[in-house]
Amino acid sequence: MRTLGIGLLGLGNVGSGLVKLLEDNAEAIAARLGARLEVRRIAVREVDKPRMVEVDRSLVTTDVEAVLADPAVQIVVELVGGEVAAREFVLGAIERGKHVVTANKALLAAHGDEIFNAAERRGVDIFYEASVCGGVPLIRALRDGLASDKIDEFIGIVNGTSNYILTRMADEQRPFDEILADAQAQGYAEADPGLDVDGWDAAHKLCVLCSLCFGARVPVTEMLVDGLREIAPIDFDYARRIGCVLKPLVIGRDHASDIEARVHVAMIPERWLLATVSGVFNGVYVSSQALGPSLYYGRGAGMMPTAVAVVSDVIEVARDILSAASSGLPLRLRIRDWRERPVRPRGELVSRFYLRFRVRDRPGVLAELDGVLAREGIAVREVSREVGETVILTTQAAREQAMQRAFEGFARIDAVLERPRLIRMMD
Repeated sequence: MRTLGIGLLGLGNVGSGLVKLLEDNAEAIAARLGARLEVRRIAVREVDKPRMVEVDRSLVTTDVEAVLADPAVQIVVELVGGEVAAREFVLGAIERGKHVVTANKALLAAHGDEIFNAAERRGVDIFYEASVCGGVPLIRALRDGLASDKIDEFIGIVNGTSNYILTRMADEQRPFDEILADAQAQGYAEADPGLDVDGWDAAHKLCVLCSLCFGARVPVTEMLVDGLREIAPIDFDYARRIGCVLKPLVIGRDHASDIEARVHVAMIPERWLLATVSGVFNGVYVSSQALGPSLYYGRGAGMMPTAVAVVSDVIEVARDILSAASSGLPLRLRIRDWRERPVRPRGELVSRFYLRFRVRDRPGVLAELDGVLAREGIAVREVSREVGETVILTTQAAREQAMQRAFEGFARIDAVLERPRLIRMMD
């Protein structure tokens, strides 16, 4: 039976999970694939660092070049993260005719064009199932399962840390800072949580999804990206009263003329299926013309779920290698043609809005707030005077640019004690 060699870049959580899966399921994988998969070289920063799995020390090196150049390695798995070094390693592997598997959404968001073009020129595969939603086979469903369909829209929860924090805030009525500290203590959030709670991890994943679903390049810099640091327990109270929940969403829509791409917390109706996606779980709703709606759900992060996705890609690449060797036909390239598509400007995006104010308790303040919104053509849907200094307004649908101008007007009202808090609402 033929053996295919794997070169592993990085031996952290996911890399350790990959080694464990390949060892524990070696016979089952060989039976399904018709070949064995063997880790032949591993590049790490520190050779003597304690690991979660035992590996043959002779395979471990700090020299990435030795892994990329090894003729016994046919598939390179990049798990180092980041952009700069990862880009160099992936392009180096492709240049040497190695097939690449990566879980690196930041790399694909920033350099996907360059990497996919290089892979196409060299005639090698690059797979990235684990880059979005961890162990959920979303990429394969979009790339293969819906290959004959046209996707119009997707709405998803793709960052487990943000979803975990919002779920616990809703359940426990505790403030963001306390729940974040707990999440960090339990390992659900990084020491520097900005990539997750400020929306940038989700934005990188949104780039990947837009390329798959719409064949469009959507730079992170052109998206609406908003985090969840300003969400407070009172916001969950109001959401419950109107039959809604708060979820951290990515939204992509193909408007034919342009692409809509946004990342933010939203109040969504509790009857939506996405409203039931809680804790560290991910879920993505997809609407396509022939199939209609479909939903993809599962654990979005963690050592073993992500490793499952990485190994599934390794097996798929191995199948391509074996098929090409036996038939003499070229590899199946998994690259959808990208077209230049304009991204809808952030100011033109439309939502309903929830606005929470802290104001001086004096006559006329509600009329002043309503007047600012009316001047921008924004209609108020509901007003709620909460206990103390808090006022909540919800609006009918309006453009982001109109709301931003309204914020300038709110700043000129002396009874408004601080910048209002804003959450977008979806019907």
